[in-house]
Amino acid sequence: MRPVIACWLLGIAILAGGAWIVCPNGQCGMTEADRIGLTWAHALRSSMLDPLMHAATWLGSLKLLLPTFLVGTWLVCLRGGRREAVFLATALLGSAALSHLAKLWVARPRPELYAASVVMPEDWSYPSAHTMQVTAAGLALVLASRRPHRGLALLLVTIVLLVSLSRIYLQVHFPSDVIAGMLAAACWVVGLFMLMFGRIQPGKDSNNGNITR
Repeated sequence: MRPVIACWLLGIAILAGGAWIVCPNGQCGMTEADRIGLTWAHALRSSMLDPLMHAATWLGSLKLLLPTFLVGTWLVCLRGGRREAVFLATALLGSAALSHLAKLWVARPRPELYAASVVMPEDWSYPSAHTMQVTAAGLALVLASRRPHRGLALLLVTIVLLVSLSRIYLQVHFPSDVIAGMLAAACWVVGLFMLMFGRIQPGKDSNNGNITR
């Protein structure tokens, strides 16, 4: 249980430490690293990348991830993987809840250095919910797989990076929002995995109470 708590505390520490850096004394601002990242992303703007980034950013939206995961967990349940299904659903929903609680706590305004390429979301900026959700979803899928195919793992990593970059590219998030969200989501999912599967002996089938790793 200690590794689980340590992992979750690390995630909270990442969010809290990031909030302290970007909003010292409760006054949110823009760090030099954020300025450089937003300027770099703005310089990348092109007629070729715009459609790609507009499409990629939706892959981190709960409107797409939630129904997809509901269908996926239902299929996993039908195959007897109830514990894996609960893990996948909890990983996604937990990351979404954590991200929005952190937004309300930090209350960081959205970037205004350059005009956003989409309608600016109405909620707060820190951390990036899209990044947290897609990171949690991708990592949970890899961990829940007994022997994840390298191609699948590579695809999921690519999607996570694309969604994360798209949030900066579209000028709706600071780079610090994205980095903190990605790290915090990873801590949440790894801790959840250890809680649900950590005591299970390797080499056995998950349907018999064990999971092959």
